[in-house]
Amino acid sequence: MKGIVIKNTGSNYLVRTTDGIDRACKIKGNFRLKGIRTTNPVAVGDIVSVTDATGGDTPYIISVEPRHNYIIRRSSNLSKQAHILAANLDQVCLIVTLFHPTTSTTFIDRFLATAEAYRVPAVLVINKIDLLENDSEALEYLSAVKYLYESIGYKVCLVSAKNGDGLESLKTILDSKVTLFSGNSGVGKSTLINDIIPGAELATAEISSIHDTGMHTTTFSEMFAVPEMPEGTYIIDTPGVKGFGTLEFEKHEVGHYFPEIFRYGADCRYGDCTHTHEPGCAVKNALDENLIARSRYASYLSILEDEDDDKYRKGY
Repeated sequence: MKGIVIKNTGSNYLVRTTDGIDRACKIKGNFRLKGIRTTNPVAVGDIVSVTDATGGDTPYIISVEPRHNYIIRRSSNLSKQAHILAANLDQVCLIVTLFHPTTSTTFIDRFLATAEAYRVPAVLVINKIDLLENDSEALEYLSAVKYLYESIGYKVCLVSAKNGDGLESLKTILDSKVTLFSGNSGVGKSTLINDIIPGAELATAEISSIHDTGMHTTTFSEMFAVPEMPEGTYIIDTPGVKGFGTLEFEKHEVGHYFPEIFRYGADCRYGDCTHTHEPGCAVKNALDENLIARSRYASYLSILEDEDDDKYRKGY
């Protein structure tokens, strides 16, 4: 039988098969040895084939169909292994907060670059805007961040999971799409999903008053159908991530995943320009003329520093 993976709890996978039944499946130990170098060879969103489970036997996932895209990050153990957040996506909503906790622009840019690299359209969702209502400096910063990413070409949605502001706009973005929700812990991802899907009852936690950081409440990835919206509208919830390690980009390709750097880079003297020291670099000229944001260029450099010359990006 074929089905879609709707939940991953480590060694167990919940697969919704074509007959509409959710089946708890496992994978054979040797499944991990077939050239798959990720911590999770099967991810939520994967289309899989499973063995027949007649007679009460545990069904096993025996194959994964080719993915048309996925979001991947370097594993938290800093090894060269990777973790696939989800596969076969229509888009990703990166949930961020500018305060309590603060999502760094470096994190945002690394995530967006990875989404570009793996062909997943990205939307930036800025949550907790209710916290900024009486702070003129914070509102000015919010306006600047929104302008920056919209000027690059990203859709930006401002929401408040607490009072419901912007939720209808967000639902319009989700309409008839499979959407991954991702972001740092504490940005209100689970609260947003609870607002959009009554009855989801995802666990939420208060922000640490000492470190102003979020506590992990989601411990595994899961796909939810969104009720009262067109068929095919799904949200994939994932555990919060503290950092976002990019994986195996070629140095001369990193600029391809920053749309504004890619645009100006077309006019560089050298086709393999790294936009760091080469003469005739159109990106450096654009930076000097404030046509590229310093924060974005700093994020670009941080990815270059991650990557070794002998590494290259592979399919997973």
